[in-house]
Amino acid sequence: MNDDALRQFKSEIFQGLANPTRIAIVELLRDGELSAGQLIERLGIEQANASQHLAVLRAKQIVVSRKVGNQVYYSIRDRALIEVLEILRRYFYAQLSTTMNLLKQAARETPKSRTGSHR
Repeated sequence: MNDDALRQFKSEIFQGLANPTRIAIVELLRDGELSAGQLIERLGIEQANASQHLAVLRAKQIVVSRKVGNQVYYSIRDRALIEVLEILRRYFYAQLSTTMNLLKQAARETPKSRTGSHR
């Protein structure tokens, strides 16, 4: 696979995940397959909204579905994606920690406001 094809693949995955609800769906599927109804119930969203998000995730080949009677079950196509989300979670907390440390440092370095006035 050449570099351009790989970058395009990565871009497609990130486009598929470029919505908090779609990330929530993938996270809910971390522990295994769930029906569309179970996902809708756990997410607390409208069926039409869930269907749109699931269609995007299917189109980007992030989730796979199987139909049993009138139920559709979803699962993650490749568990490596869970590792990617876990790395992003750690990255988020590392960034948050850095920001908090910078804010604490800035607060310590800010001169205290003067209470007395000199005229």
